[in-house]
This record gives sequence, C-alpha cells and structure tokens, in this order.
Amino acid sequence: MATIYGSNSVACNPDTDPARQILYRLFRNFDGSIRICLWDGSEVQLGHDCPDFSLIFRSSRAFQDMVLSQSPLRLVESYFQGLIDIDGDLYSALKLRHYLTSLQLSLPEKAMLATKALTIKPEKTESNGSRRWAKDLRQKLGLEASKELNRDAISFHYDVSNDFYALWLDEQMVYSCAYYEDAGQSLEQAQCNKLDHICRKLRLKAGERMLDIGCGWGALVCWAAEHYGVNAHGITLSRNQYDHAQRTIKRRGLEDRVTVELMDYRDLKGEAEYDKVASVGMFEHVGLKNLPTYFSVAHRALKPGGLFLNHGITSEEGGWKKGIATEFINRYVFPDGQLENISTVQQLMEDAKFEIHDVESLRKHYELTLREWVRRLESRREEVLEHVPESVYRIWRLYMAACAMQFEEGNTGVYQILASKRAPFSNPVPLTRRDLYPRPG
Repeated sequence: MATIYGSNSVACNPDTDPARQILYRLFRNFDGSIRICLWDGSEVQLGHDCPDFSLIFRSSRAFQDMVLSQSPLRLVESYFQGLIDIDGDLYSALKLRHYLTSLQLSLPEKAMLATKALTIKPEKTESNGSRRWAKDLRQKLGLEASKELNRDAISFHYDVSNDFYALWLDEQMVYSCAYYEDAGQSLEQAQCNKLDHICRKLRLKAGERMLDIGCGWGALVCWAAEHYGVNAHGITLSRNQYDHAQRTIKRRGLEDRVTVELMDYRDLKGEAEYDKVASVGMFEHVGLKNLPTYFSVAHRALKPGGLFLNHGITSEEGGWKKGIATEFINRYVFPDGQLENISTVQQLMEDAKFEIHDVESLRKHYELTLREWVRRLESRREEVLEHVPESVYRIWRLYMAACAMQFEEGNTGVYQILASKRAPFSNPVPLTRRDLYPRPG
C-alpha cells in the first residue's frame, strides 16, 4: 500500500485538496514511488523510496481531464501541450501505464472521483488545437487505405524536417533498427552493421539489379552500390527523403549506379526486373488489407530464384486491434501504421509464392536503437526546437521511449525475413549461414 505525504511548502488549499483526495484513492495500491507536483506549487509523494521521477501538473484542467476523461490519451495530449511535465526518468514514468490501465474502480468510486474532480475549477490555459488535430486525423483514418492517404501519412511522419531527423539519427540517416554486435557499440557502427548484414543476407553480387521498396534517405541503396557493386534503385513517398537521397547520390558520385524515384510501390512497372529486393521499415505503412498486394508486387518485381528481404515491426497480437497504444500511434505518429504478428506475415509471404529461408528477430537491437535515439533527441533539445515546435519534440520523445519499452517487454517485435521467388532447381542461398559471418582476419 502506498504512503502519501502532504505539501512541502503550501498549506491546505481548497483548490487542491480535492486533487489530493483523488490521488490518494487512485494510488492507494501503488507499490512504486512517485512525486506529483500540483499547479499551486504543492507536492504529493507516494511510496517510501526516493522517486525516480516527478509528474508535474501545470494546469488544473489537465488534472481534471485525467480523472474525467474516459481516454488515457487526454493525459498524453496534456503532456504534448505542456500542461503536464515529467521531471526525471521518463522510462520509469511510462511504467505508470500498467498501473493506471489495470486500476479497478467500482461505479460508486468513479462517481465520487468525478464529483471531486468537478469541484476543481479549470484554468483557461488550454488550447483546442490538439483536439482539432486529433479529430482531423481520426476522420482521415476512417477512409479506405488509398495511395492519396498513404502519401499524406508518409508526409505527416517523414516530412517533418530533414534537419530534425539529422539531429538524432546516425550520419547516414538510417531510420530503422540498428544491428549491435554488443550493447556498447556506437549507433553509427551499429547502423553500418545493419546495412551490411542486409547486403550479406541478400548475397549481393557486382552487376546485379537491386530494388529497395521504401528507401528512406537512401542509405541502403548507396551502401549496396558502393560496397557490393550493384545497380540499386529505391522508391519512396516522402519528398524530403527523395530530395536528400538525390543529393547524397550526387555527393558520393553514384549517379551511374543508384537511382531513386518518388513512387508508390503499387505503381512499380515491369516483371522480373530485379535480382534482389529489400524493404526495410516500410511494410508497417502498408495496411493489413494491402499486405497481399504488397508481397505480390515484391514477388512480381523479382527474377525467378531472386531473394527478397523484408525487415519490419510486428505485434504480439494480430489484427491491429483498437487500444490505447494503437490509437496513440495512429493519431500522433504513423497515421496509416498497422502491425501484424509474425506468423501471419510469414503466411502471407507464402501465399504470395515466396519460399522462406531465414527469419531473424532483432527485438533487443531495436530497444537499444530507440534508447539511443531518445538520448540524442533529449541531449539536443534546444537545437531540435529550432526546427520543430515543442509539441513535436514531446511527441517524438514519448513515442520512441514508449516503443523502447514495448520492445524491452516483448510486446512488439521486429524481424528480418529472407525469402526467394520459387523457381525449379534454384539454390538461392548457401547450405549454411557461414558466409554471413566472415571469420576475423
């Protein structure tokens, strides 16, 4: 049972006393430690140990919304608007979601808490902009997945600002799970490891044609051309990524081997055009209904016996069921994002006539990647705010930290699946994996 302590500096205040009573009930069975700072400057500490973080309510309205709203996302929105702050360890604060979502309150208790919350006079400090923004996105997400919606969604996420991403990504602008040989490696080295790991899995050879579906800022196509001598073509829906990739290709003198096109994957022409196809961190945007089409396009683009590597995030539970986590992601980060479980993904690939050769989980790698992204984002906050509003900084900070915890807890996974386009008597991969891990020296 939690122990509650009173104000450290302010005498009993009729405006905050109901808040204290509410906190005592909400955290009665809390076995952790937390400090809650109220808008009048007073503090309430719960637990016996020194808290790892403080939850700061800068507005009485934010506190009232936490109690009255049926959606925990109102608490999140208040944080984005600066009405709530988190001081201390963000990851410890995020663990509160387990306690709050499992809280069991009777109807009389809910009525009592609502009555007390209504006695708290809201302050006129909140803008309706965030609510309108969320409503607009929800309306858009009600549409059938289309090319126009996918373009809008990609622009919403990736066209924030190249300068914004450059502040916390590695120097090659790789925005997907890195590949750590050990937890102490730098992000730069781990991303180089990942690019090379993909190229090795695809068994790239000089002169081959390679396609990267959702090529991002062009890191993989450039790496494959420079280190493996392939002719690489990438497609993306993001104008910012396309422009950056074009500049990178020219700067590195790869115009004769690398091309990038602003294109939806469904508009790819031709059949059996490529020896190898890769897709890294893209199929999460496709939408569950479009996954058969997505895999069919990749299959059509490959030559018989060619290899396809799909790298993407999966969920523990299939079907992308509506919940707090899925609504948060669709509302604020990936408007078109949907995840499927790994078994269904493999089944869909087999339905598209792929033969699966290798499945590798990178879950721990993504936790390390996300924690490093968050660290870099936080360390360069002032520079970040020169490119994006405070609300965007807060969205990304919270989103990436929450995702790191999802991977750590095992609720979310990320897999690389290597498959081939079936062909009689073809042997697209060696008998063992030894070629993926060359011996030192």
